[in-house]
Amino acid sequence: MPKLLCIIALVVSLLVFVLFLLDLIMGMSGNLAMAPFKYSNMIVDIVFVVGSGILGGLSFTTLREQV
Repeated sequence: MPKLLCIIALVVSLLVFVLFLLDLIMGMSGNLAMAPFKYSNMIVDIVFVVGSGILGGLSFTTLREQV
């Protein structure tokens, strides 16, 4: 069960990372039609990208310790 929770946390962090990074990149490039959240706030995008990266790193290291 703990392995499954680590894998789920990795998948969720990857999805959040990609979603908010895509919003940040598309918003900064001026392509607001393709940005998922229409680039509403740059600080929120950066915080979520960093937070999901930290969650992904912690989940990965925990998964490696369990194997």
